[in-house]
Amino acid sequence: MKDELLYIGQKIVDNHLTLAHRVESSLNEEGKQHLTKANLSLNEQTNYRAELMKCFGRALYEEGSLVAEEVEKWGRKTAEIAIQYNISLSNVLREVATYRTVIWDVFTVELEQRRFAAITMLDVSKMIDPLIDQVCKVIGEVYEAHSNKLMKIAYTALEELSVPVVPIAEGIAVIPLVGAIDTHRAKLIMDVALNEGARMSLSHMIIDVSGVPIIDTMVGDQLFQVIRALKLIGVEAHLTGIRPEIAQTIVNLGIHFDELNPFVNLQEALKRLHFGKQSNL
Repeated sequence: MKDELLYIGQKIVDNHLTLAHRVESSLNEEGKQHLTKANLSLNEQTNYRAELMKCFGRALYEEGSLVAEEVEKWGRKTAEIAIQYNISLSNVLREVATYRTVIWDVFTVELEQRRFAAITMLDVSKMIDPLIDQVCKVIGEVYEAHSNKLMKIAYTALEELSVPVVPIAEGIAVIPLVGAIDTHRAKLIMDVALNEGARMSLSHMIIDVSGVPIIDTMVGDQLFQVIRALKLIGVEAHLTGIRPEIAQTIVNLGIHFDELNPFVNLQEALKRLHFGKQSNL
């Protein structure tokens, strides 16, 4: 049995370039894109594919973990190249599946010519198929990590847009809040307000909550903490757009309205802070 596995393994290794060519000939132009776009010559592309084919052969007679490590590196590198050149995951996986087809096409002939026992081919399958599956798994994981990274970047950008700080005059800015506020967004409001307040050297910051549908006890307390924190860095904060239900939440918290420096609406706040200041000059 071992002799037959050794024979088959060496056969794959000895013919790894030929088998790589068969993989290439089985691919359409779309399937070849990731290596073509990487500016690899045809010879380099063949050698690259042959590396994986050689690993499959060696797996039949060498220590498994070493080969598995090389296969994983190949899969990771392949995924990184494909991602770099915007090749879809499905195209890359289709190419990997082609290796399985090529190997079994070849050894169907060998099976007939040398009359290998069926158990031998089963053993070959048990050794090579998991490696092909491992390549697919690694490629999928790299793509997933890349996708998660892009989503995190997009989510961070969206978060920043959800707490805009709009300068309206020297030393004055507005944070117009729209939509629901949860614990995570409340913390973001705190971070953005403090950072932008210091960066823009603000003297007044208006936090408008007219676009926030619900402010519960937690959110009300968080907004109060923002106003107190801004005061500590020399920025006087003002709350505008307070509806009756929001006012009730604030009262339930035991917060005095004077501490919030409230205005009925943004228009009044701008008039009192911006235009009022100009009229005194």
